[in-house]
Formats: sequence, C-alpha cells, structure tokens
Amino acid sequence: MRKFIPAATALAAALLIAGCQTTDQGSGVRQGANVARFHLGQPIARGEIRVEPADAAQAGSLQFSQQASAVERELARLGWTVARENATSEQVAVVRVDQSSRPAGRSGSGLSIGIGGGSGGWRGGGVGVGVGATIPVGGRPSDIVTTQLEVRIQRRSDATVAWEGRADLESRADSPLASPAAAVDRLAEALFRDFPGESGQTMRVR
Repeated sequence: MRKFIPAATALAAALLIAGCQTTDQGSGVRQGANVARFHLGQPIARGEIRVEPADAAQAGSLQFSQQASAVERELARLGWTVARENATSEQVAVVRVDQSSRPAGRSGSGLSIGIGGGSGGWRGGGVGVGVGATIPVGGRPSDIVTTQLEVRIQRRSDATVAWEGRADLESRADSPLASPAAAVDRLAEALFRDFPGESGQTMRVR
C-alpha cells in the first residue's frame, strides 16, 4: 500500500467548505458534527490496535486516557482488539484533540487553547494533543468552543496510513460539550459511524 500523502491537504479544504455551513441562529452554535474521512477504498484489516496520542508526552495522562477510551470503544465495536497498558501492536490509532474558542457571533477559529505541545497539523508528526478547560481562561459562558478530533489508523512499522478522519463540533462554553472528554465521546461516535465512510466527503452528523 502506498502512503496516503494527499489526504491532509484535501481534508483541510473540505473542512473550510464545511465551515461555511449554516448555524443555529438562536445560539450561534453550529448544530451537529462536521465529519470528513479519507482512505484508499481498500479493505482495512482488523487486528490488534493501540490508541496513542500524536504527542508522546501525553501518553499515560488522565485526560488522554479519557479521550482514548472513546476511540477505543468505537474501534472495539468495529472488530479491532484494543491493546492496552504497555502492549505494542503493528496497527496504531494516532489521536489528536484540539479546542479553540471565539466570541459568540464572530466567525473563524478564534483563540486556540489547551494544546498539548505541538503544532503544524499532521505534517512531520509534530502535533500535539489538545486539552482544555470547560470555559477557556479569559472567556465568557456565551463564547463558542470548537472541539476537533483527528484519528489516523496506520502501521507502526512504516507509518503507512490506511484511514484517517477528522470531526469537529461547536458548543457554548458553559455547555457540558465544552468539556474535552464529553466532546470527544460525541465526536468519536460521529467519526466512526458507517466506517470507513465516503472518502473525501464532508458530512454533517447530528
């Protein structure tokens, strides 16, 4: 299998289009999760798989454990055997979670908060796992919080990617879904629904 090189560029373009979709005008919060998946249209073998953070420094943290459990639940539902503790596996699900906030009524990504030490997307592997407060420091309860979950299923030996996806949702800063753990629980279900999904298509999941 060749490496899945162009997915990051296509995924970014798809999400820019999704960002123009309608919102709930009453609260300013876009309803449902935007979901995009990319793969090569080939069968994806089920076997033992380990869920790991994109930023290795986050491994073993309580926050990542909470986030990983939602991804592990979906992988197990789809037929994978989840490797835990210190076990290693040839297949690995690399997870990144980011949060950003903006004042209600303002478009755009706003202030990125709680990033676990990395930046630059998936390119070069220099990414971090986002963690954040329910209400961002300096924010207001009416602010809009966007939580994004990215997952790559790849081989450990050569980093060949079989599948990758990204999902994001919005909530008010005083909503339970502004909690990273609660948001990722919802996002994981949306991201893995109808797996592997239509490659290259962005859809709204409510």
